[in-house]
Amino acid sequence: MGATTTILGNDRRMLMIEYLKEKEGHAELRELVEYIAEREGDTDRKHRKSVYVSLVQTHIPKLEREGVITFNHGIVTLLKIPDDVTVYMEVVNKHDISWSTFYMGTSLIFIIAGWYLGSMPLLLAAIVYLVISLIHHNRVKRLF
Repeated sequence: MGATTTILGNDRRMLMIEYLKEKEGHAELRELVEYIAEREGDTDRKHRKSVYVSLVQTHIPKLEREGVITFNHGIVTLLKIPDDVTVYMEVVNKHDISWSTFYMGTSLIFIIAGWYLGSMPLLLAAIVYLVISLIHHNRVKRLF
């Protein structure tokens, strides 16, 4: 199994990589746990413990074996990100809009245009794009 598959195979590993990139490659384990729990929408003690256990028992060892990170004395250090992983990560600056948001807005404009023009094919195509962009937006929102 390659490093790309290892990272993409789990949302928590993707979140670890994202957070380590934001923190210039170094973070304490507890910071990672807090970040991931927050991104998953549940910061209660029980959930944080679940995140901690999964990181220590599964995700950190897997990424260490692939040479992506090191874990020493509670500090996780990012060694490398396989080149093709970033293709699958939507990197958007804090005040920019994501592609999925852009596509949702564009879809809404075309839905209005299709309705106004009475064009059923345009309306249906725009609705399909809107649904796809909503699914993508929800997926990206969970990850990033």
